[in-house]
Amino acid sequence: MRSFFKIFFASLLAFFVFSLLVFLLVSGWIGGLLSSPKAETGSRAVLYIDLNLAYHERMRENPLSSIAEDEYDQPGLYDLVRLIHHAERDTAVKGIFLKCNGNPNGFGTCEEIRNALIDFKKSGKFLFAFADMYSQKSYYVASVADSIFCNPKGGVSWIGFSSRLPFLKGTLQKLDIEAQIFYAGKFKSATEPLREDKMTDANRLQTTELLNGLYNHFLLNISESRHLDSSVLRKCVNEHLIRFATDAKSYNLVDGLKYDDEVKDMIRSRLSIGKNDKINFVSAAKYGNAVNYKKYGKEKIALIYAEGDIISGKGEQDQIGDETYRGLIRHARMDNDVKAIVIRINSGGGSSLASENLWREITVARNSKPVVLSFGDVAASGAYYLSCNADSIFCDPGCITGSIGVFGLLPNL
Repeated sequence: MRSFFKIFFASLLAFFVFSLLVFLLVSGWIGGLLSSPKAETGSRAVLYIDLNLAYHERMRENPLSSIAEDEYDQPGLYDLVRLIHHAERDTAVKGIFLKCNGNPNGFGTCEEIRNALIDFKKSGKFLFAFADMYSQKSYYVASVADSIFCNPKGGVSWIGFSSRLPFLKGTLQKLDIEAQIFYAGKFKSATEPLREDKMTDANRLQTTELLNGLYNHFLLNISESRHLDSSVLRKCVNEHLIRFATDAKSYNLVDGLKYDDEVKDMIRSRLSIGKNDKINFVSAAKYGNAVNYKKYGKEKIALIYAEGDIISGKGEQDQIGDETYRGLIRHARMDNDVKAIVIRINSGGGSSLASENLWREITVARNSKPVVLSFGDVAASGAYYLSCNADSIFCDPGCITGSIGVFGLLPNL
């Protein structure tokens, strides 16, 4: 009997302690939600923009932002652009530091960030860029900086643009799988890996045109921002002249070869603080929490973000569900306070029927008020189709669009 009570009371105590811990955690979480104090920029701040992060069209919520310090929601692309513009006028922000290594963002996103940084430079504040190893897309954004620094043992990837396409037709044949494919459109190459053993002439033509267009724009903008001859930049690619960090310095792709601590010392000098003083770096996420950067007016423009695959139904966060977005567009159309609708789309397409439904909703909305489409990194196939009846379409030079055509796939096992 003694053994029974011993186990019983030990279990009861463990249950009580566990319940208390859960109560404290939940109370802290709810308290954080209710208080949610705004962050502070502080004085002599340096806006820290990390190009290694993926900037989506919409803000990404951080589940820890309500219960932990220095954890903030990740700003969307348009938020980041507005934050950079706000930093131009903010006397607390003395400059911007770009951390550049990689860059998972598309060329349309890079163009938006780059243009915002060009405007920021008009403020006269410093704009430094640093990386151990620059990718080509990260360097493209960094090329507008006042000073570009690279790790002495790092470098700049300068190899031009290329595209790789795997082909699985032979593998499927060995597995006795027949890919029954039906497609319409000469340049609809999405199914080529399953039905061909090499690129078709049509796909080779369109891929070459696409890469050349992006590459020429890439070289032209860098030549202008760095005051370099574009023919020299092209020669550096063709002859593989940029192999080491010293090569990048010799051809003026970077302004100096410095380690991270040396760049930080230069920033301290610009801020007029001591060599051992901590630099007040403020991330874009924290800055977005600290300042009021959004503008409001009497007459409203509905801004609808559409990112991901187009599908039927409601869809998830990274999908464009026709049911959800028909509701959003319809609500904006019927709201008399909304004077125009702007739809920002970043999608490679998806369901043709769902695209048709959204095309219809945009067509109806256009009869009531202006409907403008803004394209992000990509707006192809169904994404272009649903947009084509808007009043106007705008996109960056790096946007990939078009690619109209359809296909169906039935694997025979």
